[in-house]
Amino acid sequence: MRALLVTSVGVTCAAALTLPLATPAASAPAPHSASALPPSTSPASPGAGPPSVQAEATTAEATTREALAPSDVRSAAEPSGSTQSLPLAPLDAPSNRVAGAPAAQGLPQRDARPFSLVGVVWDDAEAELHGTVQVRTRATGTTRWSDWQDVETHNAEHAADLGSAEREGRTVRGATAPLWVGDSDGVEVRVRPEARDPQDRAATPVPLPEGMRLELVDPGEGPGEDAGGDPGEASAPEPARGAPAGRAAAVPARFADTLPTAAALPEVLTAEVAAASAVNAELAEIGATVIPALTQAETLESMELAPGAKPYIGPRPGIVTRKGWGADEKLREKNFAYTKTVKAAFVHHSATGNNYTCKQAPSVLRSIYRYHVKSSGWRDFGYNFAVDKCGNIYEGRAGGVTKAVLGAHTLGFNTNTMGIAVLGSYGSTNPPAAAVTAVSKLTAWKLGLFGRNPKGKITLVSGGSNKYKAGVKVKMNVISGHRDGFATECPGARLYKKLGKARTSSAKLQGR
Repeated sequence: MRALLVTSVGVTCAAALTLPLATPAASAPAPHSASALPPSTSPASPGAGPPSVQAEATTAEATTREALAPSDVRSAAEPSGSTQSLPLAPLDAPSNRVAGAPAAQGLPQRDARPFSLVGVVWDDAEAELHGTVQVRTRATGTTRWSDWQDVETHNAEHAADLGSAEREGRTVRGATAPLWVGDSDGVEVRVRPEARDPQDRAATPVPLPEGMRLELVDPGEGPGEDAGGDPGEASAPEPARGAPAGRAAAVPARFADTLPTAAALPEVLTAEVAAASAVNAELAEIGATVIPALTQAETLESMELAPGAKPYIGPRPGIVTRKGWGADEKLREKNFAYTKTVKAAFVHHSATGNNYTCKQAPSVLRSIYRYHVKSSGWRDFGYNFAVDKCGNIYEGRAGGVTKAVLGAHTLGFNTNTMGIAVLGSYGSTNPPAAAVTAVSKLTAWKLGLFGRNPKGKITLVSGGSNKYKAGVKVKMNVISGHRDGFATECPGARLYKKLGKARTSSAKLQGR
């Protein structure tokens, strides 16, 4: 395994500790300076230590991991956010099965506790699901059932690299892509094995993976959201453009289609939340939910550049922090994992479907996060950043938005790269212009911090994928699509076609 630089922020040592919102930056662990180009790390410590997902604080969460009877209802004591894990069963009676063919699996229509995102997982992360997955859901409190919806089954390429601590030291599971279905309380699922080629009668049918389970994810409520998952009256405007670095007000996130209102009252932060926020302390105060946008002049002014230096760095875009979208910091690994630099950006689509509003984007993120950690067994949210259809940019995996945080987004190419997920599915749907623009803004800034030309090429070393064997040197675009490193449809044909425009716009924002 390639060496990783892994740090643990000191304030995480006591889970019961709470810190005031206005904790002085000096009391936080010193992150890499955002006022200079990020240096290559010194010799790194191997791995992230013994990985362990923290146990849930209450037994209520544990009970949601079991099959639920139709009479079950949401408990007032249930923690915010939960996962129901329902084992799949054969759908066809033995007498109705074709001889030698694998049995379809699934669940008939049934009630469930409210959920908003679905996916299917199985025991062996190396096993592929050769077949189709379809779900129907019922909107909460109604009798309306949706049409059958396809779930993307090929999701193994969105994962930690083979041989890495995240892959080998955890109970990682095989998984489909998650699908956002909105607030629902009923579900039906069917998983059908791939049909045998009629021209090859000697072919052995591929059975479905063992231990398949349907995961129903409730994102819970986030900052300033009501029970429906939309930002409520607590939403406030971003700090004014040009606010001094490190002095941005800690206010709730503002989304593109919400109106500003009064700021929230001060609060206390758990140790885990403070730790995830402290790594961005030079950009915004600990507890801030938005890192404010800066002009290019303000961005360069904040970086303590050498006299006469003219680096190509785009203006810093506004970024909704993990605190802003309501990440439950107790779910992830407490340590942060880093690589040496950021050479390239891989653009993805989340394949979660397009049936979400921008107000719901934080709920979508919390659902994906929980699915990645609790259902798939990853250490944290897989992508370094996310972008919604309105062009809002979100901090993804914890560790600091200016730093070279190791992600789990492009199997074989997670080292020295970053992953950006555009929320939605863009195989046959055009991505919104706002989302493509946001990718341009984000890459112009982040790649600029590491001296990268968005229109340039870079050589990466494969960690092993279905397209490039481990150790192979591959020349790629600095802004690449997921399919450039792995044989996959991601980021969808329509979004992939927009990457040329994103490269040009990103370079222009850098002043090239």
